[in-house]
Amino acid sequence: MVPEIKVPRSMKRVLNYNEQKVEHGQAQLIHAENFLKLPHQLDLDDKQKRFENLMMRNERALTKTIHISLNFHPSENEKLNKELLKEITDEYMKRIGFERQPYLVYQHHDAGHPHVHIVSTLIRNDGSRISTHNIGRSQSEKARKELEKIYGLVSANKNELQKNIEQKKSNVQKLKYGKAETKKSISNVVDFVTSQYKYASLQELNAALRQYNVVADRGREEGRIYKNRGLMYRMLDDNGKKIGVQIKASNIENKPTLANLEKKFLENELKRQPEMKRLKNSIDWTLVKLQKSLKEFVRALEQERVSAIVSNDKRNKEHGFIYVDHQTKSVFSESKLGKEYTAERIFERVGIEQSKANEFNNERDIKNENTLSNVLELMMKPEDSNEELVYELMDKYKQKKQKEHSREL
Repeated sequence: MVPEIKVPRSMKRVLNYNEQKVEHGQAQLIHAENFLKLPHQLDLDDKQKRFENLMMRNERALTKTIHISLNFHPSENEKLNKELLKEITDEYMKRIGFERQPYLVYQHHDAGHPHVHIVSTLIRNDGSRISTHNIGRSQSEKARKELEKIYGLVSANKNELQKNIEQKKSNVQKLKYGKAETKKSISNVVDFVTSQYKYASLQELNAALRQYNVVADRGREEGRIYKNRGLMYRMLDDNGKKIGVQIKASNIENKPTLANLEKKFLENELKRQPEMKRLKNSIDWTLVKLQKSLKEFVRALEQERVSAIVSNDKRNKEHGFIYVDHQTKSVFSESKLGKEYTAERIFERVGIEQSKANEFNNERDIKNENTLSNVLELMMKPEDSNEELVYELMDKYKQKKQKEHSREL
């Protein structure tokens, strides 16, 4: 068992995190200790007021909330039913000095190992604050060892749990049509990406899914699927074209329907914000160390575990970057990062002048080989594509811009 203890500043944020997991079918409230109602009788207002009633008794304390997760070895999944999880949680909370505090226990189902999240407050009835100094090294570590002996729990550590997550990831590979059973392969990819990555739009989700040759497809705007807010998942070939059968979102185990995804969009918008700084730093560092080449920019960014994906609008026109940070599992459209990180600005920063922004955003002639849209399209071709063609096209693009500039003068 691996306990993880956090002392956040916002009780509201912690409650919302767990409640949204419940709404999305990824968690369940299984226990409410020292509340006046049973778990199924409590609404969000009941939970907040119970905690706030205690927290307002100490105005000096800066941190009044505690958020604990108890993580168990994957092999114990069948053994750990709700009743046993409640019993273990009560014993753990008693041993770290929280048996008289109100606390909520949420069983989560969004990872490869069984675990619960516990929400409580540090403020006692008399207004005093429970000290968290060395609570992990002393009370929690002692409780962990005792409970592992009492309940015969596997003595897992963080490395083992992380290894399990990485093993799950390694089982999700870039799909090849005809190499594996389509529905199962697509389901595995969708399940992994939708649960592990943080995205705030369907375009951003697709940027992550495309890394595995899968796409979420709403169909034609005038079609029945689109009008009924349906969503299908398709496999892509190496050229990014849809191939094979389509799988309904409702037929996939974690139900990644449009309605459920839209809830995740709102949740992820907040969860990914702290990870924006790392992504910006990775892009800035890549631009500093590379030579003046778009192709090199994309390749160097991959070494920072970031993919720059060309996004498409409703007319299937390329119009910008979506960045997929595989280290933090966060996805950001260029507009979310600011002007310095748009494809238009990246072109300028690597030495390709672009004087007319509408050439990038509103170009209509997709057949014109000198458009920025086609530069992007060829730049993102697979490694076995004709690389010389990319540089040739970029040279033509620069020559075209120089001629236009001369005519303006």
